[in-house]
Amino acid sequence: MDLVIRDATVVDGTATPAYRADVALDDGRIAAIHREGDGPRPTARRALDADGLVLSPGFIDMHAHSDLALLRDPDHSAKAAQGVTLEVLGQDGLSYAPVDDRTLTAVRKAITGWNGDGSDIDFDWRTVGEYLDRLDRNFGGQGIAVNAAYLIPQGTVRMYAVGWDDRPATPAELVRMKELVAQGMSEGAVGMSSGLTYTPGMYANDAELTELCRVVAAHGGYYCPHHRSYGAGALAAYEEMVELTRDAGCALHLAHATMNFGVNEGRAPDLLALLDNALDAGADISLDTYPYTPGCTTLVAMLPSWAGEGGPESVLTRLADDASAERIRHHLEVVGSDGCHGVPIEWDTIEISGVGTPSLAGHVGRTVAESARLRGEAPWDTARRLLIEDRLGSTILQHVGHEENVRQIMRHRVHTGGSDGILQGDKPHPRAYGTFPQYLGRYVRELGILGLEECVAHLTARPAARLRLPDRGLVREGYRADLVLFDPRTVGAGSTFDRPRTLPEGIPHVLVDGRPVIEDGRRTSVLAGRAVRGTGRP
Repeated sequence: MDLVIRDATVVDGTATPAYRADVALDDGRIAAIHREGDGPRPTARRALDADGLVLSPGFIDMHAHSDLALLRDPDHSAKAAQGVTLEVLGQDGLSYAPVDDRTLTAVRKAITGWNGDGSDIDFDWRTVGEYLDRLDRNFGGQGIAVNAAYLIPQGTVRMYAVGWDDRPATPAELVRMKELVAQGMSEGAVGMSSGLTYTPGMYANDAELTELCRVVAAHGGYYCPHHRSYGAGALAAYEEMVELTRDAGCALHLAHATMNFGVNEGRAPDLLALLDNALDAGADISLDTYPYTPGCTTLVAMLPSWAGEGGPESVLTRLADDASAERIRHHLEVVGSDGCHGVPIEWDTIEISGVGTPSLAGHVGRTVAESARLRGEAPWDTARRLLIEDRLGSTILQHVGHEENVRQIMRHRVHTGGSDGILQGDKPHPRAYGTFPQYLGRYVRELGILGLEECVAHLTARPAARLRLPDRGLVREGYRADLVLFDPRTVGAGSTFDRPRTLPEGIPHVLVDGRPVIEDGRRTSVLAGRAVRGTGRP
């Protein structure tokens, strides 16, 4: 055997009670599990004393924005130090495959705030399969820090086939989109995502989305929508996704399933009742959340969808025109833009978390309202200037969540964990560095919202089942040795809103494919991560 982990408290992902055991690893898999009283203990070339530590499957981040971070940063402690051994990329309908040259240029501009402009990346892929291959051969063929799966981004597909026009797709364009989705699924994607408050994906109607979901279902994948509203009309937006996937015969995974803004305070039970009714009727539904109340996105995402028609350069042109800018302001502040979930924007809830232009760094850590007061101008004037001068690259924290909603949703029977971690910016959301230890430290140990065994199942076996991974997500003989050892007495998020890049506490060891990526609390040089491909079959 390569390694034996001795005297661990095994929380195996099944939500059954923990037990004490030695766990032996060999050739990247769990070779033996030896409980007390089973006879001779296994031996190995190396031994790791785990007395007092919990051994669990590695955590699966069901909503990650590390699409370029995994390619540029071999360390990637933001996720590895949390115990994350697999991330699901391609989220919110916007990522970097499949593309042609025109689409790649546009999508890089559109999500600069999520991933940087990519000027440090060699974009030597165009298809989903080529992107997954690039993950495998990154850093001179060594691979990446942790494993990664990929969702086909529906907004990017629409950008490729239709462009940035706010109109229904033509029959020929719909055929082309279905071809792109089918190709991506056959090349290893695990499903399809949408960002239905982000252009151009939000221009798709339900009939178009249903047709694409049928293709996803035919290849055994799931649909992961950031749906049309988390504010006004949020419950109707959830119901739309449930009905759409039912009609398509497609599994549904609801991204960052929150109920935000004042209109939804205390309304988590309404969402959970909707989901329970659908589940009891036979629907295949899961969801993910992060254990924090603020959201995080880009400032440009707040704008009404009509302002995004034509792409990023058209947005900048409209912002520079006084009449168009005033119309945008009216939709934001009075009407409630669809980009801001149908709720009139409150500038004192919009905190600038990152900028791409160094001269604008003084805005970081301040709300738009606060920056405006310091400048002696209206908040929209400050926001407009930021958008133009930062060329749409500014990221924000949006303080619109409700703690009781967060707690109730995380208890649900189909809940999983997803960080939605945007790693860009001077002051990123602490969820990027803290989601998984935050669950274990605050919501298990301190608050008792979830039991330990139950919480581990949320973060491991449940997401593995959604991804249809037959050999991950459990501590079981023959399974992949993607494992985490943590101290249940001390585990917790180190990241805070003031110090968002502080690493967690109480997670001394993380293994990917049986190899140590975190050892004694420190990142090793090991790059054991690879692309995890879907089968492309139902």
